[in-house]
Amino acid sequence: MSEIYARFQLPRDDFALNAEFSAPARGITALFGPSGCGKTTLLRCIAGLERAQGSLHIAEATWQDAKTFVPTHQRPLGYVFQEASLFPHLSVRANLEYGYRRIPPAERRVALEQVIDWLGLAHLVERRDPAQLSGGERQRVAIGRALLTSPRLLLMDEPLSALDSISKQEILPYLEQLHRELEIPVFYVSHALDEVARLADHLVLLEQGRVLASGALHAVLARLDLPIAHFDDAGAVIETVIAEHDPRYHLTRLEMAGGSLWVSLLDQPLGHAVRARVLARDVSLATRMPHDSSISNLLTARILELRDDGADKVNVLLAVGDSQRLLSRITRRSRDLLALEVGMSVVAQVKSVALM
Repeated sequence: MSEIYARFQLPRDDFALNAEFSAPARGITALFGPSGCGKTTLLRCIAGLERAQGSLHIAEATWQDAKTFVPTHQRPLGYVFQEASLFPHLSVRANLEYGYRRIPPAERRVALEQVIDWLGLAHLVERRDPAQLSGGERQRVAIGRALLTSPRLLLMDEPLSALDSISKQEILPYLEQLHRELEIPVFYVSHALDEVARLADHLVLLEQGRVLASGALHAVLARLDLPIAHFDDAGAVIETVIAEHDPRYHLTRLEMAGGSLWVSLLDQPLGHAVRARVLARDVSLATRMPHDSSISNLLTARILELRDDGADKVNVLLAVGDSQRLLSRITRRSRDLLALEVGMSVVAQVKSVALM
């Protein structure tokens, strides 16, 4: 089995978890939803910290079913909590080596120097007092300590929620580096859609203890029937490649399926893969190609779905090319004035692109 399958039932006095989903056995799977929806409870069930009814299969290994329950200390997993919780009496290096030394050399899947390089810890390893580190630095050490136990699964429970905005921006590039380098699957709990859009490959959307949707990030974000489509920051995630730099205007052109997008000049080479996010509120529609417009990102699209969003707005699902999806949020008045219908060809005018 090359995937992860989980099914848990856990009744509580004021809450009931009844969740079932499958996810790839590689990459980052985000457990996403509002506070109190069961994200952390589900993660604790996966870790074996909550004894729920159900089953859990990690690739070819069974950690739980009707006859089996592997206790937490026997599950080859790493767990990163909201707070770094470093050992205060140990140096940074000793914190990193804590789990590493307990793994027989033949079973080590991640090298110490690898982790130090991935997480940018070279200038910190000789620090003797972890309390003197910044919040982002402490969390990077905690992630490194978890990785050095050579886990088959890494669990991260809102690892950025205790950090200020500067520390979050500091640590996110390191998480992206781990995403590129790691072969082990990661479950990442968050209620911040921008983090999920930046890091995740697969999305499990939770509400009141139930799984509303589970699938590839791009596909779930494009579903208009889910609550996520009504968020103020609803939008599409696009995988692009740097196709051109224009130093005269300080712009970079990103190539995507079905067109291209101009963004502020990037300091990466041609051919470099870039993930971009386009919010629905930043996409307007026209029935013909506009002329003399200040908006330079104009994409030919086809309407796949129209769905009301409250009393005054409409969400529009668009196909750009054969595979790319965009979302647009317009007023009901605009929909009626343009006589928009499913199947109609339109021009998507992208006002802003957020680079992830």
